[in-house]
Order: sequence, then C-alpha cells, then structure tokens
Amino acid sequence: MKARFARQRSFTSFVAPLMALVLALDASAQDVKTVERSGDGRQVCGLGKDFHVGRRKALCAGLKNGIVLVRGLPEPRDYRRFTQDKVFWYLTGIESSGATVIVDVATARTTLFLPARNTMKESWDGEIWDASDDWVKELTGVDEIKKSSQLVKTLETLTAQDKTIWISTEPYVALTGCFDQAAEADDAQAKDPLDGRKSREDQLSAQLRELFKADVKDFSPVLDEMRRVKTIEEIGAMRRAGRSGALAMAEAMRSTRPGIGEWELDGLMSFIQQKEGAAGAAYNAIVGSGANSLVLHYMASARTMQDGEMLLIDYAPEVDHYTCDITRSWPVNGTFSPRQAELYDIVLESQKAGIAAVKPGATISSVSRACGEVFKARGVSKFQKHGPCHYIGMEAHDVGDYDKPLVPGVAFTVEPGLYETETGIGIRIEDVVIVTETGCEVVSSLVPRERAEIERLIREEGVLDWLQRPAQPLASK
Repeated sequence: MKARFARQRSFTSFVAPLMALVLALDASAQDVKTVERSGDGRQVCGLGKDFHVGRRKALCAGLKNGIVLVRGLPEPRDYRRFTQDKVFWYLTGIESSGATVIVDVATARTTLFLPARNTMKESWDGEIWDASDDWVKELTGVDEIKKSSQLVKTLETLTAQDKTIWISTEPYVALTGCFDQAAEADDAQAKDPLDGRKSREDQLSAQLRELFKADVKDFSPVLDEMRRVKTIEEIGAMRRAGRSGALAMAEAMRSTRPGIGEWELDGLMSFIQQKEGAAGAAYNAIVGSGANSLVLHYMASARTMQDGEMLLIDYAPEVDHYTCDITRSWPVNGTFSPRQAELYDIVLESQKAGIAAVKPGATISSVSRACGEVFKARGVSKFQKHGPCHYIGMEAHDVGDYDKPLVPGVAFTVEPGLYETETGIGIRIEDVVIVTETGCEVVSSLVPRERAEIERLIREEGVLDWLQRPAQPLASK
C-alpha cells in the first residue's frame, strides 16, 4: 500500500513530460490549457443547434417533396456508453438513445420523437432525453417534440397526404465505425444461411412500404456531398482531433524502447487522446513492430518490440464526432538503419509530393498519382500495397464521390506506404489534409515527420520511462 501511495504522490511529475511536449509542439499558448469535453458535463447539442438546423435545411434544399425520416440508435446491448449513429447526429446533434426525427422537406420543420420519462432508468443511467424535458426544444432547435409512441400514428397521417419518405440506406455507423466495413458486415449477415436478417436500413424501408405504402427514397447521395465539404464548425472539430492524435503519437515516439510491448504504446496513446478531449478511438489502434509493420490492419498489439526493428503506428481519435487518421513509422531503437532510412525518405518524399498536389480543382486521383510517381521514379512500386488517399470526416473512411474535383473544405488523407517483406520493414506516413483556397492545411502536423526530428524525440524521456522507475517510499513524518 505504501509503494502504491508513493507512486500516486509522485504522479505530479507526470505533468512535466506532457507539458514539455505540448510546449515544444504548440506555437500558441492557448493550446496548453486544460482540455474540456463539450459541455463540461452539461447536456449539449452536437456542434450547436445552428449547425444542425442548417444541415437539415441544406438537405431539404437538395430534395423534392415528402418527408425525411431518420432514426437514431437504440440503447446498446452491452454495458457501455451510448454513441449515436453518425447520420442522425449530423442532422440533429442529439446523443441520446431511442430518438427519431421527421423533417418536412418543403419547410424543414422538424418533429423530434423521444421516449417517455423513465425515472427508474434514470436513477441507474443518469439523464435520459425524454419527451417531457422542456429544455430539449430550445437546446436542439427542433420545432416540436412528441412521444415515441406517437411516431406510427404521425406517419399514418403524413403519408395519407404524400407517400414520399426519404431515408438513408447506407449502413449505420457509430464510434470507431466506417460505412465500408459496416456494409460488408450487413452483407455477410444477409447471406448467412443460418441468419439471413436484413440490414437495419433495409428493414426500415420494407416496413415503411408495408405499413404505409410509402414511396421510399434514398437521400444519401445528397447528404454524402454535404458531408464531403466541411463547414467551419466541422473543420474546428477536425483540428481538435488532429491535435489530440498528434500529441498522442509524439508521446508514443518518446516512449518507444526495445522491450516495450506494443500494447503499452496502444494504452498510452489512448490515455493521451482522451486527456486531450477525445471521446475514444476513431478506429482500433494499429501498433505493429517488426513483421507486424507489414500487416496493413494489424490490431492485436500483442508483441514485445525488439532492437533493430521498424515500428508502424496508425492510430488517431474521435473528437466531437469527427475523426483523425495519423500514421508514423520509426525505429524501435531510435536510430534508422541505412535501409530503413532509404525507404523512409522515399515514403516521405512521396507524401510531400501528394500534399503539394492538393488544391482546388485537383482530384484525389491526381494526388494519388503524385504519390505514385515518386515510387515509380525510385523503383519501389512493387512494395506498394494500397492507395494513398481516402476521405475522412465523421468516419475514418468517410463518404464522398472520388471523381469530384476538390473544393475548399474537403478533407482526406495522404498516406503512401512501402512494405518490404524480405527485411520486415513496413513504412507508412499519413496525415489529414483539408483543402483551402490556395492548397491545403495539414491538421495533424504537430507530430514530426523528418527523420532527424523523430530520432531526437525518441531520445527524450517519455511517460513510459517515468512509469518504469521504481516507486520511492514516502518519507516518514
């Protein structure tokens, strides 16, 4: 007990390396202050009711007649914190289970349906948004609130006048989710001979047609383009996510040593991300040392890192429902070998060429070509396993048309990589860029990319170095 208490007392020294990191990487003093979560414990409406009301109006402007119907997610099946479906949150900002909205396309008038009050459940789980909460209407900017039990009757009334109902047919996504992975899971479930269930979205469409003879249409193409081009509020959230992820990645560099477990860096980065405002991981951590650096989506974090190996970490957080996606690669012992340095410099040159190609009017394909041309010129294309770009936003692999020209506000990753099986060297460098009027902003730029800077950072004392020191007993009074 004394040793444990001594470590708790000395934990204040933990602040020193973190603050040194922040001061070294942040130019503005305001970024050094303690990061608070949205609302600081109070009920909030996403990025603010004006943002979400504006999103609903923009969606309606891109549709014709009828109503928009969006259902939030139900309570989780597990003992875990509820996280909302991305589409529902984007249009409402509501992070509470069992909610539904109906939006009149002609006027954008919004009716919110919430469960009835359950005081017993609230005594267990805390505040649950319900139809009798007077503050919800003002907080969210909806026009009317009804009980969830009135939803079917309301739909009967509305479809008697107009059969058109707009829904999202894309698979629902919550924290750490992506539409591509979710779509594969839904497809596998539907094809499973011992399951065969439809996706949540397909089932909703079928029920609307059966119960109300509705003409069900998909608003996803309109919404996807809205989500592709970020607003000022969204860019702010992505900057916060980029900062949180960069600080965590930099501390992983400082704490890397031979003999450290991949899982230790995984846990360390998760802590720092949340300390810096993250709700959680944008995706499961990829912490791959040695041969694991060659596995694109290695997620076991189960190996002890060895001297002379390369380490590849692809890990970033979600902050205020917006994600980041950062990858860095560095030597476990802190010094690049000649071959590691050679391949690293080629990947970095490729990424810089891709970032330099980002500007309004360009396309993701042209950015990808700029990355690939470097590999081709250096004769290493055979070590390339994947494309270098994907959209990002509320999802790590976000929605959007890849053939559309880039415009200010579009966010995506630039992440070329080389993977040499013979040497066990896997190198990927990834950052999130947001297109500006003249080029792009790299929101994850706080974490170093240059070899000399990385080697310098690894030489510094890290948090894991401090944690491995023997605890000092308290002096007796």
